[in-house]
Amino acid sequence: MDHRDCATSIDELRRLAGDASFALKWDETSMTDDKPLVVTLSERDGALFLAFNKTHEGLWAEGRVDVCASSSANTDLEARIAKGRIRVGPAAHWLLRQSLGQGATFALRKLGSGQLRIATPGWSGVFSPVRN
Repeated sequence: MDHRDCATSIDELRRLAGDASFALKWDETSMTDDKPLVVTLSERDGALFLAFNKTHEGLWAEGRVDVCASSSANTDLEARIAKGRIRVGPAAHWLLRQSLGQGATFALRKLGSGQLRIATPGWSGVFSPVRN
């Protein structure tokens, strides 16, 4: 891991995001198949955990994640799941399964509308917060 500011808990994630009420669950609004991804951030065993589930299809991908401030001007945060810490589910198509199997970095960018763009090479989506 590099020396950028990183989060290891939900409280630190919210501080890093600059939003004390940063949502921990997000629904995809940009999908074209009527089966939105649902993204959930949580703490498990003292670490942050990121899960993507495809509505009506199941697990897309999940794993222990390092969330850090981004060095890119186009991204607020980067969520990295290292190879060996990612589990790719049956809802991920074969090409995505191949690329995510090597680990993944997801760029998270807050949009002015209160939404969040999540992107990784070859895929991106726009998500709205789910408030419980």
